[in-house]
Amino acid sequence: MKKNLSIAGIILILTLLAMLPADASEIVIRQGGSLWAKVESSGYIRINGNLAGRIESDGTIRKNGSITGSIESDGTIRSNGSIAGSIESGGTLRKSGSIIGSIESGGTIRKGGSIWGSADKASSFEDKRKIAGVLFFFSNLFD
Repeated sequence: MKKNLSIAGIILILTLLAMLPADASEIVIRQGGSLWAKVESSGYIRINGNLAGRIESDGTIRKNGSITGSIESDGTIRSNGSIAGSIESGGTLRKSGSIIGSIESGGTIRKGGSIWGSADKASSFEDKRKIAGVLFFFSNLFD
């Protein structure tokens, strides 16, 4: 017996496919509920849909093509060679030694205790490092 897929069935399948992440290794960062930034699997950073920079595999951060800083494997954030801040393994964000916020494992991003935004994946330290790099060099979180 030949079975036909109904229109409703097709719509359901397409809807479920659209909900799947395009790339499981990319990180989406939202500010105030709206899509703000995306770190692609290649390390390219898009802010509001526009290519803004890149996080290289060694932690080097490029903004508009030029090296602007780095985020080291231990979470130390350097801007123009000098230590500017850090991300700790638990997600605490520091600037000049003082706590300024956090990236929680569930993805909530806090600035001074208040929710600033969220990331769709932040369970590993590697994810938190990438998010911290984007926040430090491409947002006002560390200002």
